[in-house]
Amino acid sequence: MNQPLSLTITPRAQTGRSASRRVRKANQIPAILYGKHTKPETLSVDAPEFSRLVKAVAGRALIIELQRKDSAEKALSFLQEIQRDPITDKYLHVDLQEVKADEKVDVNVPVVITGEAFGVKNQGGVLEVSAKTLRVRCLPKDLPPVIEIDVSELKLEESIKVGNLKAIPGVEFRDLPGHAIVSVLGVEEDASAADTAASAAPAAKDAKAAAPAAKK
Repeated sequence: MNQPLSLTITPRAQTGRSASRRVRKANQIPAILYGKHTKPETLSVDAPEFSRLVKAVAGRALIIELQRKDSAEKALSFLQEIQRDPITDKYLHVDLQEVKADEKVDVNVPVVITGEAFGVKNQGGVLEVSAKTLRVRCLPKDLPPVIEIDVSELKLEESIKVGNLKAIPGVEFRDLPGHAIVSVLGVEEDASAADTAASAAPAAKDAKAAAPAAKK
């Protein structure tokens, strides 16, 4: 395992909306840490420090070392969920999942597509990515930041499925082997799917207009 990123956490006794607002006014972010062997613990993290951490993570599946403020105690975790304000984009809440170095954990790992598919470059197809993440089980030290899939040899009407992926040492894929990740579709097939979706919208609108109004 590469040197994990670090984040300072501070225990937080008060909970609820009012307490969370006070935390945010102090330039902190309310957070919670939960794990398989421990009770959920309410925390706060420094907003600027967390922003730097998110930039460093850059959407990858990375282990984060939690450093308790005014304590030598440390813990390993990963970002489970981040809530942001839809208008201001400020961080509202953070969920951290604690993990143990000697225990396997299930994590969603981002899929990264590399190369230009043969079916797109030479056969006029369209690349369709069906899975943005894949579920894996492994020890924290074996966690891949991303799962790279080279589509260079992918031809028209072909797909790469979970069962086609190369084995990663220490990593078990949890999705079904037949689960499609990326495919090359024919242009007519792709256009047909779009036309079907477009024609369904007016039909639904007409059906709604024709329906009798509900009695008050």
